[in-house]
Amino acid sequence: MTQIVVLPHSEYCPEGAVVEVSPGTSICEALLENDIPIEHACDMVCACTTCHVIVKEGYQSLNPPDENEEDMLDRAWGLNSQSRLSCQAIVARQDLVIEIPKYSINHAKENH
Repeated sequence: MTQIVVLPHSEYCPEGAVVEVSPGTSICEALLENDIPIEHACDMVCACTTCHVIVKEGYQSLNPPDENEEDMLDRAWGLNSQSRLSCQAIVARQDLVIEIPKYSINHAKENH
């Protein structure tokens, strides 16, 4: 089992969390299976950016992003070099530390 440390997020995971997941599972699936209700407006088909996460540790252990994911990430709020769409980031055997950004593209639209 691989461990994912989820840093605190005021809405989805106020206390932070540590979840155990089988390699081959997407980060999004792992969070949802552990009652962390990360947004996933497109039902995990890489058609939005609401499940954007920042991988603070273990980024290199994930499958590389494909061109479609990279194109979608360009639209994500708070994008950085460690950003992934959690629906596309497949967990390997290395433990991860992730941050769910404070806002998603949905929040940004609501606030403007």
